[in-house]
Amino acid sequence: MDKILEGLVSSDHSVPVKKAIVKKVVEAADKEVTEEQCHSLFTLTTRLILLGEDAFQRQIGLQVLDAYARYHRPEFERFLNKDFVLSLLQQGYGQLDRKDPAIIDYIHCGLRLLISCPSVLEIFSVIQVEVLRMVCERPEPALCARLNTLLSDFVQCIPRDKSGVLFCQQLVRTISYFHCFASQEEELREYVGQVTKVSTLLQNIWKADPATLLPSLQEVFAIISSTDPSFDPSIALASLVQHIPVQMITVLIKSLTTDQNVKDTSMTKALSRMIDWLSWPLAQHVDTWVIALLKGLAAVQKFTILIDITLLKIELVFSRLWYPIVRQGALSVLSHMLLSFQHSPEAFHLVVPLVVHLVQSLRTDGLPTSKVFMLQFTELIHCMMYQYSGFPDLYDHILEAIKDLPKPPEEKIKLVLNQSAWTSQSNSFGSGLLRHAVKSETGKTGLVNLGNTCFMNSIIQTLFMATDFRRRVLSLPLNGSNTLMKRLQLLFAFLAHTQRAAYAPRNFLEASRPPWFNAGSQQDCSEYLRFLLDRLHEEEKTLQVLESAKPKIASSVDTSSKDPRGQTSPEEGKSLLSSSETKPGSCRRTLIETMFGGNLITGIRCLQCNCVSEKEEPFTDLSLAFCPPASSLDSPQPDRHSEEPKVLCQGSVNGGSEIPEPGSNKTTASSIPFVSAVSEPPLSVPDLVNYFLAPEILDAENAYFCEMCSSLQRAERTMKVVSAPEYLILTLLRFSYDAKCHVRRKILENITIPPLMKLPVHAPSMPTRCSSSTSSPLQVDSPESSENLAKKLKPSQKDEDEEEKERIDGPQQINRGETSVQSVVYVLSSVVMHSGLSSESGHYYSYGRNINGRDGTQHPVNHFALKEDLGTGQAECSASTCSALSIPPEQGNTLSNGSQEAKDWLLFNDSRVTFSSFHSVQNITNRFPKDTAYVLMYRKQELPEQRINGEPMANGMRLSAEPPLQKELLDAIIKDNKLYLQEQELSARTQALQAPSSSCSFRPNGSDDNNPPGSCGPSGGGGGGGGGFNTISRLVF
Repeated sequence: MDKILEGLVSSDHSVPVKKAIVKKVVEAADKEVTEEQCHSLFTLTTRLILLGEDAFQRQIGLQVLDAYARYHRPEFERFLNKDFVLSLLQQGYGQLDRKDPAIIDYIHCGLRLLISCPSVLEIFSVIQVEVLRMVCERPEPALCARLNTLLSDFVQCIPRDKSGVLFCQQLVRTISYFHCFASQEEELREYVGQVTKVSTLLQNIWKADPATLLPSLQEVFAIISSTDPSFDPSIALASLVQHIPVQMITVLIKSLTTDQNVKDTSMTKALSRMIDWLSWPLAQHVDTWVIALLKGLAAVQKFTILIDITLLKIELVFSRLWYPIVRQGALSVLSHMLLSFQHSPEAFHLVVPLVVHLVQSLRTDGLPTSKVFMLQFTELIHCMMYQYSGFPDLYDHILEAIKDLPKPPEEKIKLVLNQSAWTSQSNSFGSGLLRHAVKSETGKTGLVNLGNTCFMNSIIQTLFMATDFRRRVLSLPLNGSNTLMKRLQLLFAFLAHTQRAAYAPRNFLEASRPPWFNAGSQQDCSEYLRFLLDRLHEEEKTLQVLESAKPKIASSVDTSSKDPRGQTSPEEGKSLLSSSETKPGSCRRTLIETMFGGNLITGIRCLQCNCVSEKEEPFTDLSLAFCPPASSLDSPQPDRHSEEPKVLCQGSVNGGSEIPEPGSNKTTASSIPFVSAVSEPPLSVPDLVNYFLAPEILDAENAYFCEMCSSLQRAERTMKVVSAPEYLILTLLRFSYDAKCHVRRKILENITIPPLMKLPVHAPSMPTRCSSSTSSPLQVDSPESSENLAKKLKPSQKDEDEEEKERIDGPQQINRGETSVQSVVYVLSSVVMHSGLSSESGHYYSYGRNINGRDGTQHPVNHFALKEDLGTGQAECSASTCSALSIPPEQGNTLSNGSQEAKDWLLFNDSRVTFSSFHSVQNITNRFPKDTAYVLMYRKQELPEQRINGEPMANGMRLSAEPPLQKELLDAIIKDNKLYLQEQELSARTQALQAPSSSCSFRPNGSDDNNPPGSCGPSGGGGGGGGGFNTISRLVF
């Protein structure tokens, strides 16, 4: 029969003929044949099965073997003995390698035919030993899948006891060597199916023998925590996770995170590879295990691992959101990583550029699950933008993409953030991976946040964008000096010419930080600005005095350590800031006086005798208070009897008086609640200026002591600007003290910021017997802060006739003074924004625009506004009030759509510098309610007749171009740029060496130089970016 079958297989007959003959051979199996014939037939069919040239031959072999083995079982039992099976497993069959899956299939077929025979037990023993040897040889997925089929059907072949534990461990390690290099979907599906079969075998073994589970999991961790650079475990290990009982998570994670033998480098590697498992298409509970391990590490305060892993893997996790089959698990891990990474926006900002593209893809992919997923995703994004407010340049396009999707309520956002935060005893964390930041496309340089120093960074960038001031600073001859101005000059030079994307102003911080500012704590940027300008002014004054006394003393004398207020006393009668203006032949004006100095006259007129007392004082900024709340009407505090600022400006436009008549229907400021009415337009900067300059009645407890009347009298206090600064600095007093809670609360009211504004500047009035001059270089903080000063002003002892004449002619002099008012035009230069809900926390960033005295009139919109104001004489408000200049609608559209204007405005956010627009400045509070304008800088515009040869002049110095760098500055910049290139090269080499190693980042420890860059985080509960900071008063982003 074997000869017939062999001849049939090798013949040229057609397939139907061959099948018919094979059918006859199979039907003859029940007939009696000799043992020799059976052996020959079994040998032939075995050769056809294992070495058949095609599938038809293998099929013939299987059919004939199956038929004759069933009818001649004793003969087949003697043929397929343990020695033959051992030979197949150890040596293969003929040309067939022992690792070929066909060997396992043949044995599997034979065992099914011998299952009832006693000799099969001997074969089981052989297979138990051989399968352990086979898995130790790291077979391919196909062979492992066939082994799974064999062992699943014949569990007697699975090794037992210690061998069973070893078998599971080796099978786990074998899975770690699986790799699929196929690109076709069919091949990929086959590979995934093979891995699934192997993992199912392990699941069955774990269920049958629970003692094998823990050693298997230990082997998994040993594999994924390996630091061997030549070994990269397969993500096929993810297929095992779904078979681990979920109830074991707590015990296993606690064991891993508290095991002192597990090094941080090994844990980092293990967690990193577990996150890679999110890419495995059929794995379940991977996200649960990853999140559990992240929480476990946070519980034992392994924050370095968490930071490294988050920054290393956040982009990979986000990329998994594009694949529907693994999308949900990836979103769970992404949500936990982002929501728990609350010390810095760095992780979130890594994925921000990818958000819009994903949203667009979700809208168009047509999958039924995409809509629900998009709602979950956008809720996460809203939480993150709330947490890290203060980055409008990054978030605007995201808000536009998800504007039609629901936004979670603020309470829910705070709850989510509070529940997700890491538990930390530290105020700050180091940054993770060292990423090389390229310089901004704007060409500008950012400033590294050195630990809650955004208050300084925003002010420095604001001063740097004050073009004329920057050019004057860079042109000062300060070689060899060690003054604060020299440090500022060096800082400006670095900002203008360094190759670094962001410069770390450590030296300037140490030199300019007020003594009462605690290092690492959030501070008030306005307070810092005042201190800085005052220091620079006093320093220059001191140098002028020394130079005039000792001409041979070089300008390099270091006076930076001197007390800025230690040169004069109030009794000297003249302030340093105004002495150069009041004394002919005295020292020249300082640069701070030239750029930022103005003069303000405070006048108090007794309403009984009309005697006027005036006091002129310098200022470098005006602090603008908001309208008082309605409750102030019932308090004994002095209140202004003029209208609310916005009503005041409207009254002036209509020709009405600035002070309402008795019984007038106009609403007073005292009767208007602080919250803006919906029907009224929002307050504007000119409204606040007008409120600052508006007359105020001193009455009751604040009555004025008039020396002419020798008693307390009702009086009217007025303020007027008599000298306009080149740069007008306006500080909006947004922080009010809450006496009940003993905290400074922030006023979140939106203020309209005009790009152009007119400031009324009065001609200085003739000196009167009741006037006095300044005695100290005090800035005018607010109407409230000047009340005590005003109450102390008293008329000087003058000649009685002159006093009588002044009392009689006082009102006429005031009227004459008001008629000589010049409207000085200012154009917006910079705005410092505060993001947050309290003065003790939050984040500062600034908008700035390159502008000097000439730029404003050259701009088409500004030119139109100036022409309308100067040419037609039709002003929006009277000359005695501050007002915004209107922009025609058609030109406004051109402005907002023009590419040039879009590149004029820049957003400075610590290390980040991006292009922005004035539209963003105006609408920032509408889009981000916690982000409000705090400090504004306006540049005075020069009129055509003030030019010389068509060029703008400022104190005799042309400002048409940047001054050339002095040699000392140039050398410092060249040296630092070389150092920067060396750092880049060293960092690249370090990362190349670290790539195969266990550490994900290099994090030096020690000095303040290693503090992380970033923004300033809010304190808990209330502010500046949301919840999650209840245990930390101040954090560094």
